[in-house]
Amino acid sequence: MCGRFELKTKYDSLPKILKQDFPPGLSSKYETQNLIKPADPVLVIKNEGKVKTTFMSWGFISPWAKDPFEKSNPRPFNARSESVDEKKFFQVSWRHKRCLIPASGFFEKGFRIRKKNYATFWLGGIWSRWCSADGAELESFCILTTESNKLIKPLHHRMPCIIPNGFEEKWTDNFKNPDELIALIPLMKTWSPEDWLVEESNNSLTSQMSLF
Repeated sequence: MCGRFELKTKYDSLPKILKQDFPPGLSSKYETQNLIKPADPVLVIKNEGKVKTTFMSWGFISPWAKDPFEKSNPRPFNARSESVDEKKFFQVSWRHKRCLIPASGFFEKGFRIRKKNYATFWLGGIWSRWCSADGAELESFCILTTESNKLIKPLHHRMPCIIPNGFEEKWTDNFKNPDELIALIPLMKTWSPEDWLVEESNNSLTSQMSLF
């Protein structure tokens, strides 16, 4: 489960891969964010032949949606990693459009969960591109979740998938062979509770439930 997170990392300390191919003006316009919510524009890395940094809207929009702004259309901010390959809503993105979202902490029920050393980490996600009849494009994403480990379980039975450093290209690669996806499954369950800290948060958070 992940309905709020933060990115308080200064620009100079962001992972180097974020600054290899990034939107014009990012270095001058970048600002830290104390609270990131669904529907916010979020810094993301994707891979369409090469790793690229971009901004996407948090809340997955189906590529075949007639109107992405119609409030009755689902825009899930989370997706269960265990079933993401079985749901038609997410299948194509899981196989071909995985992304990574940099974060310095995430929130659950009034608590912040962060690395003990304050290091930036990667939230694993999937993304989608919606195109209008006149060619306008809108990219969006959701964060994958898995069963909680012993650190998070007292707060919630789900937690975000956190992808280890060094696997950025492997995670975002557009695999030709579906069997290669199997190798990604362990990456979503590997983060060690011993390296993390749960602390009370001053942010006012509203508990949300994922649709998927």
